Amino acid sequence: MPPQTGRNGRDGHAHLDRLADVATRLLDRCRALGASQAEVSCSEERGLNVDVRMGEVETVESTRDRGIAVTVYFGKRKGSASTADLREESLEATVAQACAIARHTEEDPAAGLADAALMARPPEGGFPDFDGWHPWELDAERAIALALECEHAGREHPRIENSDGASVSTGESLSVYANTHGFVGRSRGTRHSIGCALIAGRMEDMQRDGWYSTAVAAADLEGAAAIGRRAAERTAARLDPRPLATGSMPVLFSAEMARSLLGHLVGAVSGGALYRRASFLLDSAGTQVFPDWLDIVERPFLPRGFRSSAFDADGVATRESPLVEGGVLQRYVLGSYSARKLGLRTTGNAGGVHELEVGANAGDLEAMLRGMGNGLLVTELMGQGVNAVTGDYSRGAAGFLVRDGAIAHPVDGITIAGNLRDMFAAIEAVGAEADTRSHLRVGPVLVGRMTVAGA
Repeated sequence: MPPQTGRNGRDGHAHLDRLADVATRLLDRCRALGASQAEVSCSEERGLNVDVRMGEVETVESTRDRGIAVTVYFGKRKGSASTADLREESLEATVAQACAIARHTEEDPAAGLADAALMARPPEGGFPDFDGWHPWELDAERAIALALECEHAGREHPRIENSDGASVSTGESLSVYANTHGFVGRSRGTRHSIGCALIAGRMEDMQRDGWYSTAVAAADLEGAAAIGRRAAERTAARLDPRPLATGSMPVLFSAEMARSLLGHLVGAVSGGALYRRASFLLDSAGTQVFPDWLDIVERPFLPRGFRSSAFDADGVATRESPLVEGGVLQRYVLGSYSARKLGLRTTGNAGGVHELEVGANAGDLEAMLRGMGNGLLVTELMGQGVNAVTGDYSRGAAGFLVRDGAIAHPVDGITIAGNLRDMFAAIEAVGAEADTRSHLRVGPVLVGRMTVAGA
C-alpha cells in the first residue's frame, strides 16, 4: 500500500504545528497569570466507523474530536480546565478557570511537573513515531463493502444462523504535550480494524462468537473475508456444549484471554493502586512473583506498536526495561505523581505502560494442548470477579475440555477460580503465538491448577 497523507493533511505535520503553537501560547498565558509551573495537552482525532448486519448498513459515523487541557501549579496547588474551542476568548477563559481552581485547592506535596532533568530530549529532526503513522484513505462506500464482505464470508458457513454484525473502522490521532520546562512533544498515530460477530444454533442452543483484526497499518490487517470465516469457525465450534464436573484441573488461557492476566498484573503494580494500598502486590518489588524462567519486558520503541513512544504523558523519557526478570518483579509502573506519593522515582509510565512482551517457553497452541494432556482451554471470560486488593479471582468462562492432548468438546456456563498471586506462581508455560492486537503481547498461558465449577 503506498504512503498516504490522511484526512489530517500531509502527514499531519501542519496540524501538529498548529497544536504546538496553541500549547506554547497557553503556557505563556499561564506564566503571565502567576503560575509557577504549567502543562498543556492538545489532541485532535478523526475517524470513520461503519457497521452492517444481515447484509444491511446499520451505521456510518464520521468522527472528529479535539481537546485542549490546561493544568497549572501555584506552588503545590493544582488546577485543571479543558476546552474543545480554539477561539482566543475560549482559550483565555480556560487558563483563567484553571488558575482560579488552583488558588482554591489544598496543597498536595506530590503535585507538580516531573523533574526537568528527566524530560525526553528529541534527536535531530524531532521525536520518532516508530512507524506508527499509516493513514488509510478509506471512504464510506469502500468501508461498507469491506464490512459486507466480512459478514457474507462468515454467513456462508453452514452452521451460522444469524449475525450480530460486522464493522470496519479507521482512525488518526495527533497530540502535543508541552510544559514550562521547555518540553514540547508531538506524536501521531493511526489505528484500523475489521471485525465480525456471528450466531450459530437456535433458541436455547444458540452460541455467539467472533473475530477481529486491528493494526496500525491497514496493510497489516487480516483480509475481510478471512476474518468472517474465522469468526464463523469459532462460533460453530462452540455448538453442543456439554456439562463439566466441578473439580481442580490445569487451565490453558488462549492468547486473547491471557492478555487479561497481564492486565491484572499491570493494574496491581501501577502507582495509583499502590499508594492507595489497593493492590495484592503491595511491597512486592524485588520478590519472586512468577516462575524463575518468566520474563516480561517493556519495549516502548517497538515499530508499529500501538503505544510506542519516546516520552510518557509527563514528558519523561521512556526506556526499554524489564518489568519481570527471572520471575522477580523488578519495579512498579509509575508516573511522576505516583512516584512522589510512594517516595520513589518515576519509571516513565505516566499514562500507563507502553508495549509489554511476555517471553515464551513453549510452542504453538496445539503443542501446548498436547503437553497439558487433560484440562480446560478457556476462550471466553465473563464478569468482573477479580478483587484487586486480595487477588481473589472468580470469573465465568467458556471454552473446551481437553482430553489426552486434544479438544474433546465445548463447555460453557462454568466458573474458574483461584488467587492471582497463586495463579502467577503456578504458570507452567507461555506459548510462542502471541496476540499482537494490543500493547500487551502474550501467547497462551497454562496455569497448572485452578478450581473449575461446572453449571
